[in-house]
Amino acid sequence: QVQLVESGGGLVQPGGSLRLSCAATELIMDYYSVGWFREAPGKEAEGLGCISFRDDTTFYLESAKGRGTISRDRRKKTVDLQMNNVQPEDTALYYCATYGAPQQWDASSWHCSALNYNFRGQGTQVTVSS
Repeated sequence: QVQLVESGGGLVQPGGSLRLSCAATELIMDYYSVGWFREAPGKEAEGLGCISFRDDTTFYLESAKGRGTISRDRRKKTVDLQMNNVQPEDTALYYCATYGAPQQWDASSWHCSALNYNFRGQGTQVTVSS
C-alpha cells in the first residue's frame, strides 16, 4: 500500500522555523523521489523542493532556497522539511508527494514541479502569525 501522511503543522511566529514530517511506506522510501509543496488560498500549488529516491540529492525551488532543508530518514521512513525565517506569506497547506513514476530523478525545477509530483498526502496546515 502506498501512503503519505504529513505532520508537524501549526502556528509559527514570524522569523521562526517550521519542521514538517512526511511518513511514507517502504515502497516509497526505496523507489520514489519525494517533494514538498504548499497551497495557499487562491493560489496554485507551489513547489519547495524534492529529494532523490537514489542518493538523497536535493533540489530547491525559489521559495525554499537558502532557508529550506529536505532530508530523508530511511530508518524512520520519513521525509522531513525544515524551513527557517518563515513569514506570514509562508502560511499555507503543506503537503508531500511522490513523483508520478518510480526511480525517476532530475535536479531541475521542471522535475520538481507540482504537476509531476501527483501522488500526495492530505497535508498539514502551517500558519505564520504573531
